[in-house]
This record gives sequence, structure tokens and C-alpha cells, in this order.
Amino acid sequence: MNVLLCGLAENPALPAELVDRLIAVADTDVAGVLARRADLTHDQAVALVARVEESAVPLAYGGHLTAADIDPVTRPDAALALLDRGAGAPWWARLLVTGPVVARRERLAACPDLPSDVVEALATDPELGVVTELALWTTSRWTAGLAAHPHADVRRAVAANEAAPAAVLAALVTGDGLPPLRRCPVCDRGEGPSVHDPRGPRPHGDLLPGASCDGSHESAVHDIRLAALQNPATPVHAVAALADHPSRLLRQALAARPDLPADVCRRLVADPVAGVRAELAANAVLDDALVRVPAADRDPAVRRAAAHNPRVPAADRDPAVRRAAAHNPRVPLDVLDRLADTVRLPAEPLPRIAAASPAEVGELARSGNPAVRMLVAQRRDLPADVRDMLAADPDAKVVASVAAHPGLAEARLRAMVRRHGDRVAAAVAGNPDASPALLEDLAGRRPLVRKALREIARHRHATAAALLPCLEDARTRPVAAAHPALPPPLVAALLTDADRQTASSAAANPSLPPSAMSRLLPRR
Repeated sequence: MNVLLCGLAENPALPAELVDRLIAVADTDVAGVLARRADLTHDQAVALVARVEESAVPLAYGGHLTAADIDPVTRPDAALALLDRGAGAPWWARLLVTGPVVARRERLAACPDLPSDVVEALATDPELGVVTELALWTTSRWTAGLAAHPHADVRRAVAANEAAPAAVLAALVTGDGLPPLRRCPVCDRGEGPSVHDPRGPRPHGDLLPGASCDGSHESAVHDIRLAALQNPATPVHAVAALADHPSRLLRQALAARPDLPADVCRRLVADPVAGVRAELAANAVLDDALVRVPAADRDPAVRRAAAHNPRVPAADRDPAVRRAAAHNPRVPLDVLDRLADTVRLPAEPLPRIAAASPAEVGELARSGNPAVRMLVAQRRDLPADVRDMLAADPDAKVVASVAAHPGLAEARLRAMVRRHGDRVAAAVAGNPDASPALLEDLAGRRPLVRKALREIARHRHATAAALLPCLEDARTRPVAAAHPALPPPLVAALLTDADRQTASSAAANPSLPPSAMSRLLPRR
């Protein structure tokens, strides 16, 4: 791979005439990058396909090619891409459905708006994979017939198809009204009933542990039910009875459904498997009373009392269940206060924190528990007084959580760094309103604060002075090399950097002088 040409192909400032020159010398790697350019003209796309045949598919998906540009006989994969986008000609599907390549018929089966005669041909295809792919993606019109298919793989695909009618999905769960299964992945491996011992060697690499068939296709039936459980179109009344099923996987999938009736919740909240309880604990369907059960007080005496109460489900001792309860959007705030210490700081505010009212936000921000203050500090729509109060918090973790909040004055951001030093430097550097001068000061701290450098290297306000220290860190160097604030001569010098990723980033930098871009390309 020529990393410089790949970087150049990504450069948004590449002049059109240099795009033409790059197309003329493109290999497969460069063509793959060029095909993703939003500014590629139709003529350039056609020229790129003529140069690198493999680029036709991404160009078709990207909307750069039309049906007039594609011959389905010579470029069937590109034709399938246009059919998948709904931009191909119907007669293409009739041509491709008779093709000899199974993988292409499978791709065709996943395309939308196929003619009826093509769907009928795919439904009777001799290859199971083609029929299965059709069952997964086809419209409701065809799912009833495919749900009666003799092979379990096809029925499982219908069970996962959100377009399938509720009655079809319910029948797949119960088996009512459907002909008996005749084949499954396990019994396909032999001439008669067989059992794949989950503890023994796996005779076939595509069989999951525990897959078995004693003639009733039991593991295949389990997988069909699991697919239906995970399908939001499956009516809950059809799966409610699975709350008492011996399979942990089925009960866990049921516990995640947002439409559970209260009686099913009450059965699952006392499930003996922590994974099932944890799945339910995060489910917004729980009412205020039930959501307290998995989030119960961690005091041993309270747990013992609850455990001995014959009318109250046992208090949950599993940390995973308590963490899941903290992610429940309906968890009461007093319960969340008890759970906050068990929660790793998520990438986004917890659902209950995000939904808190202004009054609740103020209450959370004044909590005596710094873990709670840290969670609310993650919100980026805090009132100014709450934001500033959290910015002055004595706990560095709380300050780091609020540091990226827009609207914080530069004086306040600097005060954070003075009080808490390197513990908050990276978070302050990530503030969208951090000034160029502040970023320069943060970049100049010694020893280098590497996490802060990574934020500075991608910051829109970073100056050349702030970026130079970023080039000293090996992990940050490739990011900084792509920043348009770097001086053009320095960007050109980085083209010869020993690190290939840094050199490629420099080639993609829009500040790279056009003359340097031109020198990267072979002369005509």
C-alpha cells in the first residue's frame, strides 16, 4: 500500500486536476479511498471504474454511478449494489436470479422491491443460504410461506424479520399451525438423529456448543424462539410463558423486552440467574416498586431481612445487577444515589440523569455523594449556575466530568487546572470553547500530559504552537499531522516521517501545499 497516495486521496483540498491524475495511477487501495470522496464527479467515477474494476461496488453504493453505467452481465456485483439501493433495473434481478454464483443470489435475496417472480424463484432456490437470506429480508407478503419451510434456518430467519406479521411470529414461537420441522443444522450433519455433546469435541466448526438434535430439533427450536424474542414485532403474549423456560438465554432475552406485563416482571425479578435479573434491572418497563428490588440497599442487615421476607424478592447482591439498575431510565433518584459508586462513568449521561428535571438537576448537583455529582456533571445542557458550581467542586473527578461543558469561561477553565493540575488537563483541553492561548499553555506543561495532547491535536482552536508539542508524542503525532493549523512547510516535511501513519496524515492534511501534492504523483 502506498500510504502517501492513500492519504492524498483522502485530502479534501485536493484539486480536481490532481484527482484526475491520482485516478490515472490508482491501485485497489487508493481507489477504495477515492471512491469515498463526496466531491467525485460522475466522469471521475466512470474513469475510476475503468482503472480499478473493484471500485464499481463502492461507487454504486455511494451514488456516483447510475444504471446507465452498469452492464449486469460484465459487472454483476455493481448491479447488485444498485439493486440494493433500489436504483437498478427490474430485469437485472431476473437475470441474476439464474446466475451460477450462490453468493450473488444470496445478495440478491436481500435486495428490496424485487419482482414477484424473482422472489418465488429465490424461495425455491436449491441453496439453503439463498432461501434463508430471503426469509430474513423479504416483506410480510412472503413470510407466512417461508415460516412453514421444512428447515429450521429459514424459520429462524423469518423469526428475526421485523416485517413478519405478528401472527406468523407467534406461530414460530409456539409451533401452532406450522408443519413439523424436518431439518436442522445438527441433523444435516448425519443421516439420522444426532446429539452434539456440548462437553465433547465439536465435529463441525459451525455448530455452537450445546447444539443437539434427538429427532425433535431441540436446539434449532430454541434458536427460533430466541430470534423471535429479540424481534420487537413479536407480540409479547406469544413469549410471556418463556419466563419459566429452563433456558437462561431465552429468559434473558425476554427480560430485555420493553413491553413486558407486570406479572412477567415479577417472575423475572426473582430469577435465580444474575444475568437475567441484570437485563431486567435496566428495563424501563419496571415500575417504581420493582425497580428498587435489584437496586436494593447494600447493607448486609437489610439484605438479610429482605432475604427472609417471604413476600419480598431477595435483595440483589450481584454488582452487575445493581449497575444495570443504575442505567434504568426510571430508577428513583434516592436509589441512584446508592448505586452511583458502583457505576463506571459512561460515555453518555445515564438515562435517568439525562431525563432529570431542572429541580432534580439542582438536587443532584448538591448531593453529598461526589459520584452522583460526577454523573450529573456529564450533562452538557446544565444551567449556568449549576455548571459553574460543579466547575468549582472540590473533587477532581467531578471537575473533570464538567470540564467539557460549553460556555465555561476561560478564567474558570484555568482555575480548574490550577486547583487540580494534570488530573483535569485533558478534560479541559477537550472543552469546545478552550481558547488557542489556553491550549498552548496546556500543551506546554512538563512533563507532557499525553491525554491532553490527544485532545489538543484534534481541537479546532489548536494553533501551530499548541500542535508542536503534540508531535513529540508517538501516539498523538499522526493526529496532529492532519491538523490544518500546522504550517504548510512542516506538513510537507512530515511526508517523509518514519511513521507511515504520520506521513499518510500529512498527505491528507488540507494545508499541504498543492505543489507538494503534485510532487507525490508520478509525472504524466
